Amino acid sequence: MDLKNLEIFIYVAEQNSFTKAAQKLGYTQAAISFQIKQLEQSLGVMLFERINHSIKLTPKGKELLILAHKILDLSEDMIKTAKSEENEIKGNVNIAMADSLCHWLFWDNYSTFHNMFPDVSLKIISGSTEEMFRLAKQNDVDFIFTLEKHLYDSAYITIKEHPVDIHFVTSSKNKKYNDSTYFLSDIINENFILTEKGMSYRQPLDEKLAKDSCEINSMFEIGDTDLICRLVEQNMGISYLPDFVTKPFVAEGKIKYITVKDVKSDIWIQMLYHRNKVITPTIQAVMDYLCKCL
Repeated sequence: MDLKNLEIFIYVAEQNSFTKAAQKLGYTQAAISFQIKQLEQSLGVMLFERINHSIKLTPKGKELLILAHKILDLSEDMIKTAKSEENEIKGNVNIAMADSLCHWLFWDNYSTFHNMFPDVSLKIISGSTEEMFRLAKQNDVDFIFTLEKHLYDSAYITIKEHPVDIHFVTSSKNKKYNDSTYFLSDIINENFILTEKGMSYRQPLDEKLAKDSCEINSMFEIGDTDLICRLVEQNMGISYLPDFVTKPFVAEGKIKYITVKDVKSDIWIQMLYHRNKVITPTIQAVMDYLCKCL
């Protein structure tokens, strides 16, 4: 059913004349008559009685006129609602993200974000990279943040990406290590406080150890990078962490970097979304904000 036919039906009923309706709408009388006949055929009922060049609504026409008004009103409401959301930043945004990125991006920034977008609520879902892509593929999240080796997938659009520097760190109280350059063999006998095996930014270390057929003493393993930094600060051991995690502690002089020449990292932060995802103004605003944080 064509909404234009309903609109013409209403005009004809209000003017009680095909001719007057045609003049009002800027159509020919023949075009108006054709549209009404088309609507009558579609509905299977006569809308007007036509006697001696005069028209009058049939009883069924009177009933349908009320419904025609309601349909057009609802149509206008739909258009208004759609347009009103074009510039509104509100609603829920679901993000799949590595745990350590959550801490880094929102520890100091969430209050600023909330003040900018008070009507936006975030749901952060952490998990492995494989799990994050599964959620995106099922449209359970709006976009994902990976902390992984550089990923290429034609099904996804990359919004932002950059490599991540990773360093060994020790307490500033540890006088054994200075600004010199070391090899892994120089520090291998230390106590290590690490993230769990399988964590993306631990992989370069594990790959080097496997290549050299070496082992280290991992005295404590946990996913909480903030706690690891605090234990390192207390001179409990050495760790291997991304710079964005350790930077605040280094800046405050609590821990320091150990430059190890033969352990190379190839880890990237990437923000991606599925190519078929509809990016609403709200999702775009959140992505733009997080890009600035990066």
